[in-house]
Amino acid sequence: MPAYAQDEPRPGRRRRREDDGPQPDERPTDILPAVQEAPLARRPGAAPPPPQGSEEEYDEIFGEDAYDEYDDYEDYEDDLDFEDEDRAEPERIEDERPERQGPPPKKRKKKRALGWVAALTVLVLLAGGAYYGFTEIFGYDDYEGTGESDVLVQVEKGDSTSAIGNRLQAAGVVASGKAFVKAGEDNTAVSRLQQGYYVMKTKMSGASAVEKITAAASKVGQVEIRPYTQFHDITQPDGKVTPGVYSLLSKASCAELNGKSTCIPVEELRKTIETADLAKLGVPPWAVEAATKAEHKDRRLEGLIAPGIFNVKPGWTAEELLTDVVKTSAERILNAGLSEQSKGEGRTPYETLVIASIIEREAVKADFGKISRVVYNRLAEKMRLEMDSTVNYVLDRPTLLTKPEEREKAGAYNTYKSVGLPPTPIAVPSAEAIQAALKPAPGEWLFFVKCEKNGLSCFAVTNDEHNKNKLDAQRRGVY
Repeated sequence: MPAYAQDEPRPGRRRRREDDGPQPDERPTDILPAVQEAPLARRPGAAPPPPQGSEEEYDEIFGEDAYDEYDDYEDYEDDLDFEDEDRAEPERIEDERPERQGPPPKKRKKKRALGWVAALTVLVLLAGGAYYGFTEIFGYDDYEGTGESDVLVQVEKGDSTSAIGNRLQAAGVVASGKAFVKAGEDNTAVSRLQQGYYVMKTKMSGASAVEKITAAASKVGQVEIRPYTQFHDITQPDGKVTPGVYSLLSKASCAELNGKSTCIPVEELRKTIETADLAKLGVPPWAVEAATKAEHKDRRLEGLIAPGIFNVKPGWTAEELLTDVVKTSAERILNAGLSEQSKGEGRTPYETLVIASIIEREAVKADFGKISRVVYNRLAEKMRLEMDSTVNYVLDRPTLLTKPEEREKAGAYNTYKSVGLPPTPIAVPSAEAIQAALKPAPGEWLFFVKCEKNGLSCFAVTNDEHNKNKLDAQRRGVY
């Protein structure tokens, strides 16, 4: 708000004093700045100034007849009429400045100009937004047809549909990621795609890419290795073969890419394990020396492959495949709690892994802790473990009762003949089996026998108690 002097008139307003009354006939006088009136000197013959005190004081100073000679002026003031219509019109003074050369200046209309600018700005923004929306929703490149040559595409864990579309675009599968996203909007299978490798084709339409990547046959290179599995295949009593780690990894390596198979034969995997530098493959440092000394070279990685799902890239060499699987397994074994600093009672980490593999093959999960305690107690007493699982391991059979002649054969894995642990693990141990090997249940048991049809065992401290448990299990058809 502009500042004004106390007595200065403000624009658009008349200047009044506080003692002024209503004066409707006054005309504005704000052409020149108002100044405070100075007291006038009394001219000869002029009326004296109005009295400042009482009438008696005035008469005493100037005399009682001081105003008498000015009475004639009152009639003159009454005759003054400021609203007389016969007054002369004000004289207009012509502008004598030289005429301006050129076209007359345009009048500035600031407010109207600003309004047009704002309106144009809004229109530009709306047009830009409409164009952006159009290109985002409708404008994208897309191929036609079902594609040309085979190509392998990897989907990572946590990939969104947009991320998958971008991967397909980078691999030359689709013309744009948007083509894949738009084609898969109403296909719930797209949102359920799992990490791994997919066989696709180059230059596919978005719709064809969605249809192919969601087909079960397109997913390749995935393998699940379960606890209890060993490297060699196992032949069941009915003659059925349960694939081991070698067979599972070999199958996972297979894919058909442009008419060529990427399968790695079992024999190539076996030879690689026999000759490879285990440290370079990713075997934990605490296991390298013991695994290298294994009697059967093709079993050097037994127990060092962790259970779980692995994504194997078709086209890898045998060494590349084994390196990826072994390094992933080493991390999972560490996450299960086994390390150089965390190991079983009085045992090395590798020996703890061997115990965990025996636990896995001998018991159901509910008995893991007790079986672990039996193994530790027998080792402490320097008793033979007498485990059928270790004998059957080299025979590539499931954990069943062994025959007397089989238990008589000498061998590092025959715990009916040898004292102590077998030289290597005998299966893939689960995280629960590793935990049981690290922390066995408290107890004094030295014997156990499977005594329930659900796989549970009965435990005993003495051999007499053990024999009673065996007879009872046989009577009930369990043992």
